[in-house]
Amino acid sequence: MEQGVGKAFGKYVAFNVMGALGLSCYILADTYFVAAGAGAEGLAALNLAIPVYSFINGLGLMTGMGGATAFAIAGGRADEGKKRTIFTQVACVDLVISLLFSAGGMLFATPLSAALGADSQVLEKTSVYLRILMIFAPMFMFNNLLVCFVRNDGNPKRSMAAMVLGSLSNIVLDYVFIMVFHWGMFGAAVATGIAPIVSMAVLSGHLRNGRCGFGLQRGRLRPRLMAECAALGMSSLIVEVSAGVVMIVFNGLAAAAAGNTGIAAYGVLANLALVITSIFTGIGQGIQPILSRFYGEGNKPAMNQVYGLAIAASAAFALGIYAVCAVFARPVVGAFNHQGDPVLEAIAVRGLRIYFAGFLFAGVNVVTAAFFSSVSQPGRSFAVSMLRGFVVILPMAFVLAAALGLDGVWLSMPASELVVAVFCLILYVWGKNKRRR
Repeated sequence: MEQGVGKAFGKYVAFNVMGALGLSCYILADTYFVAAGAGAEGLAALNLAIPVYSFINGLGLMTGMGGATAFAIAGGRADEGKKRTIFTQVACVDLVISLLFSAGGMLFATPLSAALGADSQVLEKTSVYLRILMIFAPMFMFNNLLVCFVRNDGNPKRSMAAMVLGSLSNIVLDYVFIMVFHWGMFGAAVATGIAPIVSMAVLSGHLRNGRCGFGLQRGRLRPRLMAECAALGMSSLIVEVSAGVVMIVFNGLAAAAAGNTGIAAYGVLANLALVITSIFTGIGQGIQPILSRFYGEGNKPAMNQVYGLAIAASAAFALGIYAVCAVFARPVVGAFNHQGDPVLEAIAVRGLRIYFAGFLFAGVNVVTAAFFSSVSQPGRSFAVSMLRGFVVILPMAFVLAAALGLDGVWLSMPASELVVAVFCLILYVWGKNKRRR
């Protein structure tokens, strides 16, 4: 069994880490090219708009991960009737939510940008990017849905390929639209919106495959099943939404300390952090199909083995990433500081070395939340995600910022992740002992 579990773990996690890294590069590519084309003001505008992307992405992952988890558990229990209808239910939810975002982008982009903290210097740039981003909401949400279902339908390789190719298209189009056509923030947003369309084109090959185990079906809507899927995907939603809320709060604290330059510096850290977090997210998404199947089969030893492998993998990644970022902080920040702003560099370099220490603990928290969600324990998953996303970090940020200024803002991330990691390990060990009885 150990060899089989290890092989499945390696297959699913490797493909999903690569795919999640590719997906996270949507925003990182925008960060790089916007910095080159629009400088610190463009970076500040981008960072003010990104929280809305987190909300859109989070809702897409809630329906995608939640629906796909229910799909995998039903498969493990050989419940073919339930398995067939899940995709239709969550697709209907996606359609309604994404159209509301699109309408909001067309009508309210400018006042929303102002509410997010854009001042007169960056309001126009922020609203342009935000409007296009929200109009493309259906593409982002349905791409997340398809990626999750294709992965759980036994095709993690195609899911990975879709995410990577979508991201590569975004990078190429960012260069063309910003550096060649000089479309600025509009070009960055359009490039980001086209990327999920490319990804869905790759995923469509699975839908045409005769072995595809899901699809749209006629039938009545089932609110109870929708609620079940939403509960299973709630941790994914909280992770993304909390990232957006934290970004809004940190933008405000950074602006209070250093104006738009502080927001731009935090933008470099936050968007690099999205890429690193995607590694842990990829591990969590990779173990989900395996854990859900073992849970459906009642195979508790295999579930615990998968969790141990995931924690070990996330710890190894975290140590390596922090070592590289701590040693090479200056050239990493320099890649996004095309104007050579010495204040931005000083803030971002110091911030990177403090802020990124949090990833030594963040992997435990992301993996543990994914574990509980995958084995149909949404309450525990929700608790971990809420603690990590809101309950601990926000008070920590305000208190430490008041005491230490910008250093306190950066320090709040590792301090809160450490507190939540201790809670996660206690909760897992307690649950493991309970499962043995």
